[in-house]
Amino acid sequence: MNKAGPIVMIEDDMDDQDIFRDVFIDLAYKNEVLFFKDGELALEYLIKTKEKPFIVFSDINMPKLGGMELRAKIHENEDLRLKSIPYLFFSTSAEQENVIDAYSKSIQGFFVKPRNYNDIRETMKTIIEYWQKCVSPKYVK
Repeated sequence: MNKAGPIVMIEDDMDDQDIFRDVFIDLAYKNEVLFFKDGELALEYLIKTKEKPFIVFSDINMPKLGGMELRAKIHENEDLRLKSIPYLFFSTSAEQENVIDAYSKSIQGFFVKPRNYNDIRETMKTIIEYWQKCVSPKYVK
């Protein structure tokens, strides 16, 4: 895990992207924040980039390639799996079927998007600070 790497946000709702952008500006982390509107674009980036992202936040329901399918493709890709990039779902709901499916695909967290800015900010702060303190295997290819 590259704690200085970019934060990847996969979110198809442009209003939510704007809120997340404001939250990260407010929190003033040094990580670049990259937004992708669907799972296909995010997967292409993750496979091709020389960057080692710090963390991936993904919505579940997205066009082209949904969050569950994206997670499965990342987990099946040995190079991506060995990079130990935390993958978390940030969704508007937590239906038990989705939660069970997500954890069966080895996600590292499932969060319901809070409804107000301050709660979103505090949730993101807690998540980022947890992963900044977490130890992970070093990626060796």
